[in-house]
Amino acid sequence: MPNKTGSVFRNAAILSGLVAQAQLDVAEEELREDALEIGSEGELSDETLANKLVDTGVITRYQADQMLTGRNKLNLGPYLVTDFIGQGGMGQVFKAVHNVMGRECAVKILPVHKSTPEAIANFTREIRTQAKLDHPNLVRAYDAGQDGSVHYLVTEFVPGTDLRRLIRSDGPLTMQQAAFVIMQAARGLHHAHQSDLIHRDVKPGNILVTPEGIAKVSDLGLAGFMNEGDADPRAGKIVGTADYLSPEQIRNPHEVSNVSDVYSLGCTLYYAITGKVPFPGGTPNSKAQRHLAETPWHPKRFNPDISEEFVEVIADMMEKDPASRIPSAAEVAARLEPWATEVGVSPAPLTKSPWTPPPLPTGAEESSQDTDRVRVDSEEFDSNRQESGSQWSQGTESGGGPNQETRQLPTRRSARPLPPPLPLVQLPRHQGRNFAVVLGVVACVAALAGLVIGFMLREWL
Repeated sequence: MPNKTGSVFRNAAILSGLVAQAQLDVAEEELREDALEIGSEGELSDETLANKLVDTGVITRYQADQMLTGRNKLNLGPYLVTDFIGQGGMGQVFKAVHNVMGRECAVKILPVHKSTPEAIANFTREIRTQAKLDHPNLVRAYDAGQDGSVHYLVTEFVPGTDLRRLIRSDGPLTMQQAAFVIMQAARGLHHAHQSDLIHRDVKPGNILVTPEGIAKVSDLGLAGFMNEGDADPRAGKIVGTADYLSPEQIRNPHEVSNVSDVYSLGCTLYYAITGKVPFPGGTPNSKAQRHLAETPWHPKRFNPDISEEFVEVIADMMEKDPASRIPSAAEVAARLEPWATEVGVSPAPLTKSPWTPPPLPTGAEESSQDTDRVRVDSEEFDSNRQESGSQWSQGTESGGGPNQETRQLPTRRSARPLPPPLPLVQLPRHQGRNFAVVLGVVACVAALAGLVIGFMLREWL
């Protein structure tokens, strides 16, 4: 079995600095011995050698795939990239290890083709915003830097998956599991709110959940500070995801406050317990209108095991009027704590993505004028997002334990509770009016017939 000394993989492996010539020689020799034992003849392919180095732990699968294409740059500053985690609208996230400290982390990269001055300023704002926060239920920022023209943010690596993928994989959570996860998210948000920071994009995809059930809120890319005024680059713009927008975010984005995050967290809790967004179907614009004027299906329609008291908490979080809503994330956590007793939330492994993991940006990519991350989109049937080939799901758009003491507040009755269970398909509005007219006519006829029969019976008796 001859040696392919000029192969693309071997050259890239050596140039990367991750594989020594001696390691290549040992791997090739072992492969030759294995081939002789089974009487195999032929050339030692790059793929075979790459698989051998992956099996022996010399390189990772992601690194091998990159080397097979001839790429040899696998670091960003002092961080060695080991895997691809995910991709969102404004960045790619990789798993990496610090060369000196050996600490695993997640590295979010601003795409070079979006690295306009405005995009860089927004990314820098996100970095500095996240650096101000330190809470066990928020993804912590570790570092930030620039490698050539590539800007990156380094955060803690959270093993597990996000709540959206967890629900899609395993179905709705139990009442106890949902309370435990959302209670932790509420504590993390309360910490941010105490610094006058509003997340503005709370949703299942931005809540990371470890196999032990620890939840961390991620992605502050759309966050803003209260009373920031025109200093906020997104002031006056509707930003977020349509399935979880609060009514005031839609009516007047200048009125966004901490209770806007409470509403979005209520929508997230609704999704966690039912497996459905509050207003399924339709366009982002129609969803926004329904947030303003309609109430969602009663959660017990999809999950009969939840209690009415638990539904009452969801209703109080999703009040249309901010003044009637649960006033703080801290109170949300306190209201959910009585149910937060079950911590076993084990994400199932995700299937391998059909997409090829991207290489690290080199700075040579073509520039673009796509500058801002402001968006109002829908997650409900978003099948175009790349998903990791593992069960990781670090925030791509960038722990208080169960026994932590919190203040138990009295339950506040909702001014407008969610409606009782209804048929799965609603009648269109014009059909509903016609049905009401017919029903009224029938009721009048029935009443008249009752009077006639009553009169006849009285005469007969």
